[in-house]
Amino acid sequence: MSLVYHDAMQRVLISFGLLIAVIGLLWPWLSKLPFGRLPGDLVIDRPGLKLFAPFTTMIVLSLVLSLILWLFRR
Repeated sequence: MSLVYHDAMQRVLISFGLLIAVIGLLWPWLSKLPFGRLPGDLVIDRPGLKLFAPFTTMIVLSLVLSLILWLFRR
């Protein structure tokens, strides 16, 4: 492994760790957002089975992240 690859991997791992810590600190406010309860999110709750498939939430988050990454590349 080259030194450049090693340094880049360290930065990525530290960035992910900091991101997780920030999300953990902001969780009381983030949990109040309507993500996961949008129209189009599938919830099946039956005895012995609970299925949750947040289709609309995944699409919205994908669009937002794509827009943010597109703006940073410009």
